[in-house]
Formats: sequence, structure tokens, C-alpha cells
Amino acid sequence: MSKIPLTELKADDKSRGRAHSPDDGQPLHGMVGVDGPVDADYVIYRLEEAGATLLALSGTGWSTRMRSSSLEIVRTALEAYGWEPARIRPAVPSADKIDRMDQAMAWILLIPQDRFVLRRIVGARSLVHPITDRYLYPWRRIGCALGADHKAVQRWHAQGIAMMVRALRSAD
Repeated sequence: MSKIPLTELKADDKSRGRAHSPDDGQPLHGMVGVDGPVDADYVIYRLEEAGATLLALSGTGWSTRMRSSSLEIVRTALEAYGWEPARIRPAVPSADKIDRMDQAMAWILLIPQDRFVLRRIVGARSLVHPITDRYLYPWRRIGCALGADHKAVQRWHAQGIAMMVRALRSAD
């Protein structure tokens, strides 16, 4: 995979500065899971793809509790006549996307443990809603949570991504 120039960004992604990377279908190798030259755009793309995949996964799984309590035989009048709006759910991600998610989320551990704030910023910023394609945590919200300016949070995010890129390049 080669570097993605800013001219190849999708039109709807230019405003958010998100790179669109084509999937060339090559198998990923090693724990790191890099299939070519690594740059910041590629790492950000993979983290955002992983965040969207993570949020698309079901929040509840199979449990051992008795299912008879969840039968919906008797419903309220509002539910029976469709007064409750339908909830749009994202598609269940494929096994390949889940594997890519695991690989990309493991990259966050390449940031040294003593820089845990950078890990939090990179992790929070990677969460992208799978349907609306909007960030769950905008820069200002992260800055408010950390008690810092949003411009400082952007710089720290860039530092965390740079650390990840250096570590991924040295792993090759």
C-alpha cells in the first residue's frame, strides 16, 4: 500500500481530513499487521475503520439466562401500532473486518505506557459512528474531558500517531 496524497481523499472526507484507503486484498502479516509502507494517513484510516467496526459490533452477546422472560407476547398499545420509531442498526462486520480491527487497535499499545494520555486521545478519536461516519469524540469534547485546549489535543493526537508510525516502520 502506498502513501495516499490528499488529492485522493473522498469529497465527503476532505472536510474532516479523513483519508480513504483502498483495500488491496493482500493478507496482513505479523502481530503488527502492516501490508506496505506506513504513513500517518494510513494509520489514522485503519484506526477509524477499527473504531467503526468496534461500534458496529453488537453490545450484547449470547447469555445463559433464561430466554422465556424476553418473550414479547403482550405489548403496549404504543409498540403494537408502530408509534415507536425504528432503530437503524449498522451491518454486522465481517470476520475480516474484525481481524483488521484487532490488529489496528493493538497498534495503540505501541505508544509508550507512560504516555497514557496520548493513548486515550488516539483511542477516543478513533471511534467513528459506523452509520453517520461522524466522530464520537470531537476535538473540543476530548479537550474538555482532559482540561486542555482542543488545539493541544490535536497536537497530542499527531504525536501519538507519529509514535505509532515510527514503531510500525521499525517493525518492518
